[in-house]
Amino acid sequence: MMGRVHLNRQLVLEAPERVADGAGGFTEAWMGLGTLWAELVARTGRERSGEGVPVSATGYRIRVRAAPEGAAMRPRPGQRFREGTRVFRIEAVAERDAGAKYLVCFAEEEVAL
Repeated sequence: MMGRVHLNRQLVLEAPERVADGAGGFTEAWMGLGTLWAELVARTGRERSGEGVPVSATGYRIRVRAAPEGAAMRPRPGQRFREGTRVFRIEAVAERDAGAKYLVCFAEEEVAL
C-alpha cells in the first residue's frame, strides 16, 4: 500500500522557450505555465565540480496531481519547477499509481557552494 500524498507546496511549472535576441540568434527564456500543488521528498545528494565552482546537487521526488497526456500542465522532462529562488530541473516523469491520480517527477536541484 502506498502512503498518502501531502500536496503542501506550491510550485510554478516552467517550460523553456526560444526568444529572438535581436541580433539574428536566439536565447532561452523560461515561461511559467501555471502553479501546481506538490509534495517534495529529498532523495540523494552529492557535491561535484561545476564550471570551476563546487555544486551541491540534490535529487527530489516531486508528486503532483496527474494531468492527461498532452495537457499543458502535465510536467515533462526538460521542464522545471520553481519555488521562489529554488529551481528543480525535471529529469523524468512517471505515474505514481495504477489509477493515474498522481505523477512522480524525478528532479534535481543544484546550488553553488
